[in-house]
Amino acid sequence: MTAPPDTDVISRLRRRPRHPDPASLLPLRWGRYPDRVAGGLLLMVGGLVQLQAASTENLIPLIWGSTAHMAGWLIMPARGWRRLVPLLPSTLVVWLLLSGPAAVITLIVPFLCWLLVRHRPWRSLLALGPVLLNGVLFASLLRAYEWIPLALAVSTVVLVGSAWWAAALARSASA
Repeated sequence: MTAPPDTDVISRLRRRPRHPDPASLLPLRWGRYPDRVAGGLLLMVGGLVQLQAASTENLIPLIWGSTAHMAGWLIMPARGWRRLVPLLPSTLVVWLLLSGPAAVITLIVPFLCWLLVRHRPWRSLLALGPVLLNGVLFASLLRAYEWIPLALAVSTVVLVGSAWWAAALARSASA
């Protein structure tokens, strides 16, 4: 008697070897890999959001947001130099976002830094396409600062999708 086709597919998927993330294979001096990735992401994104609360009367979010954003990059699991490279460029981009949705195109820089920190191969640069298109659309369609919440929300979806695509491209390169 043969097994139902659904269970046959599931058993084949379970037997397929998984290709671990290159950064997950690094020896860590402290913490666990998933905790450091989650904490780093939380600090990076939280710092960006905190920084957007700054104004000419309230400059404290600039300090706290920049500090949190940089700390997020520093705790990501990666080789030392790969964590240091994004500090200045990514923080400058977060500051540039204070100028409004037209600056969303600069999110290409933190995305490139993400690919560097995550040890993605050159092939994963194909995932830059949606990030670039998102930036061009917002730069040409929306200029007023009042649209920055929408721009950041849409850009978050595009960045997350592109990061997943870059990971899939990295897996297919190592297969």
